[in-house]
Amino acid sequence: MAEPMRRALIPIWLATPSRFANMTQPAARGVLAALALLLAVMVAITIAGLSASPDQADTAFYAAIVEGVRHGGNYYAVTAEALRAGGYPLAPFAAFALPTPVVIQAALPDIVAMAILCLLTAAVAFTWYARVQPALKARGARAMVALLLFVSLAPLLRPSFAPLPELGAGLAIALSLGVRRYDRPLDTVALGLAAAVICAVAMLYPIVMLAFALVEQRRREALGWAAVLFVIVIVLAVHAQAVAQVVRPLDARLFDWTGWLGLGAFVSAATSVPALAWMPGWLAAPIIGMALFGWATWRDPLAPRALATIVLTALLIAVFSREDTQHWALLATPLLLTGLVFVPDGLRDLVHAAQDSRRITVTRIIR
Repeated sequence: MAEPMRRALIPIWLATPSRFANMTQPAARGVLAALALLLAVMVAITIAGLSASPDQADTAFYAAIVEGVRHGGNYYAVTAEALRAGGYPLAPFAAFALPTPVVIQAALPDIVAMAILCLLTAAVAFTWYARVQPALKARGARAMVALLLFVSLAPLLRPSFAPLPELGAGLAIALSLGVRRYDRPLDTVALGLAAAVICAVAMLYPIVMLAFALVEQRRREALGWAAVLFVIVIVLAVHAQAVAQVVRPLDARLFDWTGWLGLGAFVSAATSVPALAWMPGWLAAPIIGMALFGWATWRDPLAPRALATIVLTALLIAVFSREDTQHWALLATPLLLTGLVFVPDGLRDLVHAAQDSRRITVTRIIR
């Protein structure tokens, strides 16, 4: 006799049931176990102090380069001198950030650059509030989304963060996801290209989007993302050639690309950028874990794309980041905490599925 389908519970905050609403009992228990393990690991590495300090992100380094270019210096020559002075490696070419954000900021007064940053941040906030609002039925949930967006984005508006290329790229990624429509992929693709041209590390985002477009057989969108990657490869080739012109034979070189700082590096960096920095690490770390779970909960095509981008950023930091590059987390933090609004429904549905004790009643009919 076939087991009857369990009726989905009425959503708490969401307008529709979560992704875990009709999950089988074994699968639900497996997901709960994986979630518990993730939270335990994140707390453990935070308590053990395996994560490096996020304050080591050298924002002053980028600010000095902006000032050098603003006063007439060549970007590559100025950056090479700054790297030598700081004891950083000059090779491979990835040691040099792409010149796009520095050249733009150097051409503008600081107040104009900050105004543009504020406008971009506000665009991300309004776009994502409008995007998530229809998925929520409760006023409290909508207020929570507004609060989470504020908590995630407001701390980014620090003047010291403005020169960081990862900040502009992270906001462009968030805006690209927020404006995505099935019938209008051009806006999303253009913003994704902007993110990758601002920061080469943001190249992971077009890769994620291309993978989803291919899996979903969206040919037009896939061609757009493939074109983005082609343009980025050309930009990086030109960039590498320019770097080669200023690197000297005796300059320091980076032979091992892997930093292996581990997951703790991402947790540390992620909790330092939003307004979680005042919390102890053992409390902030599970909040980051639950935010990831929240993105896995939302039954919307945007959710897995956002989750994949965040997870890939975390893996990139864990494997390749060094103590002076943990600001790569800025690629993911603008949207990270917004996932918390989906947690109540997802967790309730998951626990309900794991505790499912449906009984099959057999009725005998005597003729």
